[in-house]
Amino acid sequence: MSTIDVTEPVGAPADRVWAVIGDPVGMGGLTAECAEMAWTAGCSGPAVGARFRGRNRSGWRRWSTTCTIVRYEPGTEIAWDVSFGPLPIARWSYRVEPGDTAGSSVLTERVEDYRGRLLRTTAPLIRGTSDTDSRNRSNMEATLARVRQRAEA
Repeated sequence: MSTIDVTEPVGAPADRVWAVIGDPVGMGGLTAECAEMAWTAGCSGPAVGARFRGRNRSGWRRWSTTCTIVRYEPGTEIAWDVSFGPLPIARWSYRVEPGDTAGSSVLTERVEDYRGRLLRTTAPLIRGTSDTDSRNRSNMEATLARVRQRAEA
């Protein structure tokens, strides 16, 4: 299992950042690979146990995942587990904290890779890369930059 953390200083208060990241379904257009997210199983908003589907893309490749929110601390942190059918893939999370100066904050995105041997072997076919950690880090940096821009606007 690998874990990657990427942190971005934001020139906006934590509540403005939370308004961008607190509902994963509303993050469309901010993430590098996830093209669309939609609540499922009768869920309509973020809460522990709420489920949503992510539709992902990388170049011509397309796939979807099922996500379940496992941690929800409004204003501070949200985390969800991702699976592909019955197979666990990862846990993604966002955490926002006040920054060192008034009106600033610090945003951290984390991914914990739970893929077993089967998914590690097929990842290059599904995502188009054999270096998932580097791809994830690069995508996370791009996502946080977009979140920062939206929160600072």
